This record gives sequence, C-alpha cells and structure tokens, in this order.
Amino acid sequence: MNSKSAIKTMLYLLVVIILFHLCIMIKIVPYEITWGGRLKNDSEMYVFETISIIINLFLFSILLIKGKYLGGFIPIKVVNVILWGFFVVFGLNTIGNILAKTNIEKFFALLTLFFSILIWIILRKDKKHNTVKDTN
Repeated sequence: MNSKSAIKTMLYLLVVIILFHLCIMIKIVPYEITWGGRLKNDSEMYVFETISIIINLFLFSILLIKGKYLGGFIPIKVVNVILWGFFVVFGLNTIGNILAKTNIEKFFALLTLFFSILIWIILRKDKKHNTVKDTN
C-alpha cells in the first residue's frame, strides 16, 4: 500500500468513526459500551464524545494536509511530528483496548492497530521517498 492509499483509507475510516461518535451523542449507540464503561452520566458522555470528535477532525485535517488535499498552512515537518504523535497514541490505545472489558472496545483494538499501521506506512513511505530525492 502506498502513502496516498493509506491516507485515503484513514480519511474514510475517520468519517465512519466520527459518525459513530455522533451516534453515541444522539443516543443511537449506548455510551455504556464505550470508554471502558466508565462514563457515569450524559454530561460526561457529551464531554468525552465532543473531545473525541474534535481530535478525529484534527487528525482528518492533518491527513488532508499530508495528502495535499488541503493547502499546507502547517509546515509538513510539523504535520509529520503530529502524525508520529498519533502513531504513539494509537499504539498505546491498541493495548488499552485489548485490555478493555467490553467486546466493542476489544474490537476497536483492531481499528487502532490498523490506524497505527496506516500512519507507519504514511510516514515510512514519505521517508523513503525523501531519501531517494536526496541521493539524486
């Protein structure tokens, strides 16, 4: 898989994840099956889900910049550092989801692992591409 395909795949998956979080907020999906079952009331759910949506939208915009779908108002080096940060977060989140109590969160371990792999592909391919450029 090349970097462009990895970016497109992540963008599509992020849309699905944002829709999932919106379904939690409008109570189509019960919040009790998310966040390790730790949310105690609607107020906590709205805060956590809003933060999740904002973070996912932020990652979405970073991927749009990396894929050159959106003008680069953030330098590409900063974009890469942010993506490395997400790589670490998704890796740690994978471990947390594996240890979760609910099956839906254990399922999300597959998704966060897949995101880690996709980000690795995006950053690794970019690094290889830059190495080839530097030698010419």
